[in-house]
Amino acid sequence: MTYEISVEKHIDAAHYLRGYQGKCENLHGHRYKIVVKVSAPKLNKIGLAYDFTDLKKHLGDILERYDHTCLNDVKPFDKINPSSENLAATIYNELKKKLGNEVKLVSVAAWETPEQGVTYTP
Repeated sequence: MTYEISVEKHIDAAHYLRGYQGKCENLHGHRYKIVVKVSAPKLNKIGLAYDFTDLKKHLGDILERYDHTCLNDVKPFDKINPSSENLAATIYNELKKKLGNEVKLVSVAAWETPEQGVTYTP
């Protein structure tokens, strides 16, 4: 038995893709939807697998440094391309450190638009 918990937050940010041959090499913005999934094998004594409030806070702490920025100016995207793939993986790695061993971080998805996004699952 496994419980999967999901939270979603949004950020607004601009970026451009270095070396891209097309419109995305120009500065442009997105309202990113970030979706995080964690899993837990059991419930705690009050019947929660993991508190949504805690998960949203951890995610919010990470996202606040990216919100309303040009991602290319913020580490690590000053060195790596701020693609949705790299954004999802970066958030995953930062969030994994915050969660500890209470739950397993399953995936992080970064949606650029309602029609296109990427999910990082190591």
